[in-house]
Amino acid sequence: MTLRSPLLPVLVAGTLIVFAWLGLASGPVRDAALLAAAVVAGAGVAHRASLALRRGHVGIEALVALAALGAVAIGEYWEAAAVTFLFGLGHMLEARAMGRTRRAVAELLDLLPDHVRVLRGDAEVDVDPSEVRAGDLVVVRPGERVPVDGRVERGRAAVDESTLTGESMPVDKGPGDAVATGASAHGYLEVRAEAVGADTTLARVVHLVEAAQEARPARQRAIERFARFYTPAVVLASALAFALTRDAHIALTLLVIACPGALVIATPIALVAGIGRSARDGVLIKGGDALERFARTAVIAFDKTGTLTLGRPRASDVVLAGGEAFEVPPDALERTLDPGALRLVALAARAETGSEHPLALALRTAAGTPVGARPDQVESVSGGGARATVDGSRVAVGSPRFLAEAGVRLAAGDLAALDALRARGRTVAGVARGGRFEGWIGFADAVRPHAAEAIAALRSLGARRLVMLTGDHALAAAAVADELGIDDVRAGLLPGDKATHVAELGALGGVVAMVGDGVNDAPALARADVGVAMGVAGTRVALEAAPVALMRDDLRALAAALATAQRTMRVVRQNLAIALGTVAILAVGVLAGHVHMALGMLVHQVSVLLVVLNAVRLTRAQAGSSAAGALAGSSGASASHQTRTRSATASGSLS
Repeated sequence: MTLRSPLLPVLVAGTLIVFAWLGLASGPVRDAALLAAAVVAGAGVAHRASLALRRGHVGIEALVALAALGAVAIGEYWEAAAVTFLFGLGHMLEARAMGRTRRAVAELLDLLPDHVRVLRGDAEVDVDPSEVRAGDLVVVRPGERVPVDGRVERGRAAVDESTLTGESMPVDKGPGDAVATGASAHGYLEVRAEAVGADTTLARVVHLVEAAQEARPARQRAIERFARFYTPAVVLASALAFALTRDAHIALTLLVIACPGALVIATPIALVAGIGRSARDGVLIKGGDALERFARTAVIAFDKTGTLTLGRPRASDVVLAGGEAFEVPPDALERTLDPGALRLVALAARAETGSEHPLALALRTAAGTPVGARPDQVESVSGGGARATVDGSRVAVGSPRFLAEAGVRLAAGDLAALDALRARGRTVAGVARGGRFEGWIGFADAVRPHAAEAIAALRSLGARRLVMLTGDHALAAAAVADELGIDDVRAGLLPGDKATHVAELGALGGVVAMVGDGVNDAPALARADVGVAMGVAGTRVALEAAPVALMRDDLRALAAALATAQRTMRVVRQNLAIALGTVAILAVGVLAGHVHMALGMLVHQVSVLLVVLNAVRLTRAQAGSSAAGALAGSSGASASHQTRTRSATASGSLS
């Protein structure tokens, strides 16, 4: 504790008051002790009041100082000491609580190490973090935190990124994978630094959240404008009360109880706490205005690819020549897929050896490794498929048109199977060997894990309309919508079309949020009332573009963020009710003669503390806040049976 600590004058004043009231002093000595307590506790109040008056602002400190001086003038030393002591105590506790809400984010900076190991040649050199440069090779040992943003060049480790993304489970990282500052590595890594110091994701997150906490939303600005007029009005009302009653005690008590302290802090302390809580959960909400709008979200529009889905196709269906059909499970394929279907997938994967096309990668994943010897005479046809010689046979893999152009004949049953796969929104590739048709393989973009859970949670939080805006073809979009329970699908859209649809949704009424990747969906994100960029950890443009940014690719974080925003606004409303209700009750008590100055200040400070403590509740994790699927409960069971309206502005080939 320093001499400048707000705790010191409170302790000294409290000691003097106890000394006076324990009977250790009487008469002039008692009065002197109480007067000294008022001076010690009130010096800081008077100083802040004078600074505010120089700026032309009559604030709460001016009211308290005026009331204390008036009490001294009429010989009410106890009242003067009690008023200044209680106000000083409340101010100290308020400052400590506000500091706690800010430290919830600032503590992230404490995760940075005080030294960094850098490889210089074959030697490890300990350097200060400020000396690390982009391009340096940084060594991270088991149990240490990553000091830079970069990519792993050597080693493998389970990396805990919860400090940045809110994701509770460690993620396996190896060569080529990106890692971010502040993550904890459970293994040895050598990381090539790409961003250091203030350019790291962690530093940018802290900066953005601190800026958001400092920004004053419209509601807070309105209250501050009200307080500027309210405070002089209180002084005039007090003077009028004295003129009518000739009772200085009533006039001074009115000054004390009408202090707008709880009213002034009711909104900002709740918003600071809510923004800090969201940041710790891996969601950046950039300012009180964004949080207020987000809390009132009624319509949520989603991009499909990369937002609702993983953006990586997987083999989902196999239909052998003749019509025997199999669904491909997403896991443990070698153990669960029918042998005949697996042979077809393996044949196609061998023909696609060396191709980096997403469907070729999906085939190799579905077939497992190894799939057999490398084929001969591999030929890729752009936009069509591939031909290769496999075990002496000529194999063709590609779209139905590609097979037709290669002279492969299809039976009526095979064409019916193709139509059935297309009707389910599948992208379809055919396989032929030696000119004879072998079967179809259907591909689907896998829905994100827990996406249906998150959609149900968003409905339970009051999102009355959920819309998919996608550039994909209508049937593929419909398949994803059926799985997730989204009731309005608008397909075949260009980026500009998405922005137009967002505007149309806004015209129907209610706050519209748009969820996308922060880059391709930029026009729609900008047009929405609340743009939400998803999975932007380490992405500077997306991190700084949208009012709300999810630091990981998990839609449950969106539901958790909406729940926190709504909870924050409930706390704001509760705080305003506490502040205004306390003033009204105390005013009635003063006019009725039941409330004196010290009691009025005590009740007033209790109201301030209630406002503070109510807001501080937001800094604690809500049950299920890190996995908002808990919000869904049983409400997410059957959304897919709802009536759907679909608007496909363009159709396209599924092949």
